[in-house]
Amino acid sequence: MPLTNAQYDSIMREYALRRNASRLELEERLRSIHAAIPSLAPLEDAITVCQAEKVKAAVSQNTEHLRKLEEQLGGLMEKRNALLAEHRLQPEDLEIRCICPKCRDTGYVDGKKCHCFLQAEIDLLYHQSHLKDVLEKENFQTFSYSWYEGEDKELMRRNVAEVRLFIENFDRSFQNLLLLGAVGTGKTFLSNCIAKELMDTCHSVVYLTAFQLFDLLSKAAFGSGREAQGYQQTYPYIFDCDLLIIDDLGTELSNSFTVSQFFLCINERILRKKSTLISSNLNMESLRDIYSERTLSRIISYYTIRQLPGKDIRIKKKLHTNT
Repeated sequence: MPLTNAQYDSIMREYALRRNASRLELEERLRSIHAAIPSLAPLEDAITVCQAEKVKAAVSQNTEHLRKLEEQLGGLMEKRNALLAEHRLQPEDLEIRCICPKCRDTGYVDGKKCHCFLQAEIDLLYHQSHLKDVLEKENFQTFSYSWYEGEDKELMRRNVAEVRLFIENFDRSFQNLLLLGAVGTGKTFLSNCIAKELMDTCHSVVYLTAFQLFDLLSKAAFGSGREAQGYQQTYPYIFDCDLLIIDDLGTELSNSFTVSQFFLCINERILRKKSTLISSNLNMESLRDIYSERTLSRIISYYTIRQLPGKDIRIKKKLHTNT
């Protein structure tokens, strides 16, 4: 569904509050720094004057004067940085600290919506506030290997290492993940770990169960009038978010529509180089039988596939709680 004016204004007010809070924090931080280093303020004033003179010299195309000013500015900044270093500070400590460094808490980068704005839209449109509550409980800080034993534990360590590499290289390389395993082996938990890490770094994440995804696509295709149009306008969030998580693939009622839409979804995101994470209780043979050889070929070609070991952890936890 598209944002209403009230929803858009709500998001922009949040950005304004962020910027104001950051500005007040910077003012307080600078007062503390200047009180501790009295000689810093005159240096900063001299740097500001020199920078202004540089602009004038560049406009007037006074090359010789500009060269001298650049040397002077370089010397002043070296003195300032050395003074900061003496007090275990960095030049960045004199700058405003934004929650999202990409858009500097404006919501836009080069006239386009930032990733963090897209995530704010997703939170409103998909009512994902519950997901954030889940992520407070299911993340790498609460992840435990104690539910795995022997070779299963070592295999899970390798899987987690692979997942951390996925997160670390997320902005540097296009990659996708397929997590396979029996019911209760931690696929959803591990997916939530990934979601939290990426959302904490201002990436947009859409989390949908397979049932929710196909239900949404079905309503967009077969709904009537305004309802169908509204669901069709959710396509950008499914196809353009930084990470789409499709949980429990195979639990939906499979038919020709879901099969074709699943291929469309993963293929379109591959073409757009947008990462997708899929979890499923199915094995590779079942995936091929249900979703076609063509779909499986795309997954094999573009996805890192990991098998999660062990038995139902939820049952183990329940038994542990009852003992």
